[in-house]
Amino acid sequence: MKNILVVGLGKVGSLVGTLLSHRFSVTGFDRQNPVETVSFPVITGNVTDQATLTDAVGRFDAVVSCLPYNLNLPIAKAAYAAGIHYFDLTEDVPTTTAIREMAKTARGVMAPQCGLAPGLIGIVGADLTKRFDKLRDIELRVGALPRYPNGLLGYSFTWSPAGVINEYLNDCEVIANGTIKMVPALDGIEQINIEGQEFEAFSTSGGLGTMCETYAGRVDTLNYKTIRYPGHCRLMRFMLYELILKNKRELVEEILTEAKPPVQADVVYVYAVVEGWKDDKLAREEFYRAYHPRDIDGKSWRAISWTTAGSIAAVVELVADGKLPQQGFIKQEDIPFAEYLQTTNGAFFRD
Repeated sequence: MKNILVVGLGKVGSLVGTLLSHRFSVTGFDRQNPVETVSFPVITGNVTDQATLTDAVGRFDAVVSCLPYNLNLPIAKAAYAAGIHYFDLTEDVPTTTAIREMAKTARGVMAPQCGLAPGLIGIVGADLTKRFDKLRDIELRVGALPRYPNGLLGYSFTWSPAGVINEYLNDCEVIANGTIKMVPALDGIEQINIEGQEFEAFSTSGGLGTMCETYAGRVDTLNYKTIRYPGHCRLMRFMLYELILKNKRELVEEILTEAKPPVQADVVYVYAVVEGWKDDKLAREEFYRAYHPRDIDGKSWRAISWTTAGSIAAVVELVADGKLPQQGFIKQEDIPFAEYLQTTNGAFFRD
């Protein structure tokens, strides 16, 4: 793997290209100029133009999509047809299901879900499970938040508004009482205290990726919840269900984007808990980190940007180094956390 095409040059995509360009020959692809100044060449075009997309993808060894979930599938199909590696950040279950089907006969790697959740949180959770003889519970939590919240929502859209609304509306796969089930998003609200700060967490879709399938029959409980400041879930339920805006996604995205623009000072919380038995004794293992903005190549990047970009770039490195399969579908929970941390970009997540 030498030549990589990065599609979608927003805040995350621009950084993904920058990180990968330290090792690979990177070219960007977007319908407009990047939102950030980049040091690699950029192809301007429309990803919905299949002929243009197919022509562009065919000239590379791998393609990394940093677009909203609803634009990923055509790019995955183009990568599949070209027989090259494919990576993305999607949390969307139907998109991942379609990509898994292609992966059965793919000549390259098909690796969606390489962001934070799904992505890093699944890698961390799976690593904790290896410390047990027998498992009982796996509970995974991630929150990307403004460090200094204001307003009742206590939120800002540093991540794709379309992706956030998708997570808030689609049903969530979990394991409860040993059985795989679907539960509504914005349900299962719980209170969390992190270093003296009160938060809430509630179910959102897609965060587990393929983990329910992987751990079916091995755990009593497996779930993923999104961390927010208290009161956020109640207000989102009011907007989506009481005002009946759930079928007007574009309108909701427009309202929230205008009302809650990105902030520079953000924080990403990653929290995983696994319970089970070691030597016939019940035990508990935890992983907790708070990630803040950091400087990369002389520029300050939001926590959500560098954690997301660093995570997918680390997976690309592992494939390039032959540490992961070279074709077919890659589950995030099958990625060894120790080797992930040894990559150039995975090193961002070390203590």
